[in-house]
Formats: sequence, C-alpha cells, structure tokens
Amino acid sequence: MTERLQKILARAGFGSRRTCEEFIREGRVRVDGQVAQLGDRADERISLITIDGQPVIVPSEYIYIMLNKPRGVLSSSRSQGGHPTLYDYVNIDERVFPVGRLDLDSEGLIILTDDGDLTHRLTHPSYKHEKEYLVQLDQTPTNDQLQRWRDGLELPEGGITLPANVRMDTQEDNTRWIRIVLREGRKRQIRVSAEALGLCVIRLIRVRHGSLEMGELRPGKWRNLLPEEIRDLKITVTDGEKV
Repeated sequence: MTERLQKILARAGFGSRRTCEEFIREGRVRVDGQVAQLGDRADERISLITIDGQPVIVPSEYIYIMLNKPRGVLSSSRSQGGHPTLYDYVNIDERVFPVGRLDLDSEGLIILTDDGDLTHRLTHPSYKHEKEYLVQLDQTPTNDQLQRWRDGLELPEGGITLPANVRMDTQEDNTRWIRIVLREGRKRQIRVSAEALGLCVIRLIRVRHGSLEMGELRPGKWRNLLPEEIRDLKITVTDGEKV
C-alpha cells in the first residue's frame, strides 16, 4: 500500500510531517535512487527510500519517552555554545525526536518519540492541544494584568494570542507563581506576553502536555511512558479540535 512520503518519513521518526515535507523540498529524499518530489507516494515494504543517503526504516513499535528538561539544556540534537542537549540525558540507540520545544531557560516536561504522526498532531497549531505551565514572576500580577492575559494579548511582533487559562498558584515559599494553560505555541509566548504586561518571568516549567502530566519526575530524569499514558495521548490527538 502506498502513502505519501512525508507520512512514511514521519512514521520512521524523522520529525513531524511538516518537517519531513521540508526534507523532500530540499532534495534530501530519494525513492529507488530518484530524487523525490513533494506529493510522491511510495510503499516502504518494496521501495528503497533514503534520506541523505541513509535507508529509511519504519519501526514496528514506537518509542515514547518523557523527560524533565533542566534549565540550560537545548531542545535539539546539536550543541550550541557548549550547552548540553536533550540527548545528553536520553542516551539511547534508537532515533527519537522532541515533540515541540522548550527554550534554553525553560524547563519541564518534554516528550521524545519516533512516532511522527503523534508528533504532528501534538504540535500542529490547528489541533489546539493544551499545555500547562507553572511560571514564577518578578512581581505579583494585578487582577487587571491577569484578565488581560486571559483575554488574549497583542504581541509586539504582531498577532493576538488566544484566550488562556491564567490563575494564581499558591506555593509553600510564598513566591509569585501563576499557572497558565495554553492551546497554542507561539515562540517564547509566555515570556513575551509577560513583558507586554510589564512583568518578567523568573522561572518557567511545563508540567503537562495534553493528557500527560510530569508528576514527580526529577529534573534531568526520563522514563518510558506507560501503556495507559500512550493510550490516553492517542485518544487526545484523535479527539483534538482541528480548525
């Protein structure tokens, strides 16, 4: 059975379908020795598909990992400026990719998998999956600032954020923490939104992605997802709102 090349590459763990489409556009993908074009179809059981000259192998079983990313770790496979990457913590033989990103100074839950279809559905903005963050601010926000954040903000680079669930969070040390639930993923959205309100983010931790919660996993530690967690994630992406 043939299917579009970007779907095969995604199932083989090369990233989301959108990322795999870029690989095809760049001429990095070949089918039986011929440079592939966007829209081409193939059957990985009978065709030799390569990317950068390396055979594409679709795994029979996918890998699903949860990592608590520490601050100062890059969400990439290549180090920049001497910073460690996710793969310095998740050191396995199989090829896995992060589902979305956390910037260098952010920390918390990040999923790594070779399931490209799940990655696509969890990261594509049209599905509007929830991500929850615990955020420490430099000052206690006023009720007006919280409401403006909830209603959606016009950002300096343009565009208006979707309404968000924003509420104060009580911590034992009595510091200024809020909880934010987003259904979109603009670059540095929480930090930029805080700056637009005259606030500064001191610490930012992602604690939930879709149905998956970080729980008691310590910073720098990782584990394989449980079967029920994988099932719930797949139910989440199946039921996601696509617009």
